Amino acid sequence: MNRRQWMKTAGLAAPLILTSQKSADEPVILGHGDFKYRLNKNWSQADHTKVPVKNCHEMIHSADGRLFLLTDVKKNNLLIYEKSGILTDSWTLGMRGAHGLTYDNRDGEESLWVTDTGGKIVKTDLEGKVLQTLPRKGKEVPTNPTETCIGPDGSIYVIDGYGTQYIYKYSADGTYLKRFGGKSTQPVNQGKFIQAHGIALDTRGAEPLLVCTARIRNEFCWFDLEGNHVKTVYLPGAYMSRPVIKGDELYSGICFGFKKNDYRMWQGQGFVMILDKNDRVISCPGAAAPEYKQGQLQAMMKQDDAFNNVHDVCVDDEGDLYACQWNSGRVPPYKLERI
Repeated sequence: MNRRQWMKTAGLAAPLILTSQKSADEPVILGHGDFKYRLNKNWSQADHTKVPVKNCHEMIHSADGRLFLLTDVKKNNLLIYEKSGILTDSWTLGMRGAHGLTYDNRDGEESLWVTDTGGKIVKTDLEGKVLQTLPRKGKEVPTNPTETCIGPDGSIYVIDGYGTQYIYKYSADGTYLKRFGGKSTQPVNQGKFIQAHGIALDTRGAEPLLVCTARIRNEFCWFDLEGNHVKTVYLPGAYMSRPVIKGDELYSGICFGFKKNDYRMWQGQGFVMILDKNDRVISCPGAAAPEYKQGQLQAMMKQDDAFNNVHDVCVDDEGDLYACQWNSGRVPPYKLERI
């Protein structure tokens, strides 16, 4: 099946939610090559009857080693953990659509950008004090944003993944500058999107670039900081969430995936994907080993029941991963301990 054939049949098929049949004490090893992990589903030590999670949308790692988890539970949007899984604090912005969590550390000052799919985008300190709010009025504003990233000069990029499919650029003080990208339903239209879900700053090359998710097309798209399209990488079977850059690798949670002989967008088929600096998939924890034939990546498929729908992956300073899930039984993040 080629991309044009697949795009004609792409759509969200009936949900399939799977649960693990393995003993809680039996070690589960996921991943491939140099990126293998021991799965720990019981990492979170929080009492989730008191601090419930609905969808664990995103997680970041702060300079002092803490982990900040974003949920869409209105009374506790942010849960703060130690790497051991102990919950140390929580706070909220009262958001029902909290979706994007971006960490910025500029001149030693740490901050978070929190995106609500209802349109609100705020900058806070690590204790939850609101420092800045992007304007919501005007002709050129994102309608249902999903993510932000911050450029080297403090410019703010907002991706309107559930709305217009544009990427909006603001100056550091919140002044609107331009937009680029936009929607196209054509099977191949590089630099355009169907569900432009996530965005990150990619600093691995000679010049920093923006890497953005075109989820429905199974693509990552790179732009320069002015919005000019640079390249696109097609990753069949990966309905990915945001890109996460750590070291030389790009990590992403795969929320939906293909099934054998059914190349549609299925729930319950999530896994984690890791790319090297040459844009080759090198490990897929929770899926079959990546395979290339004549230089072309073959369709990736979930292999076991480790995950349902992985919405984000956080990488800590020891190389361990934390998989955050959407619509997966209100489970907290799972830890993947690198071995």
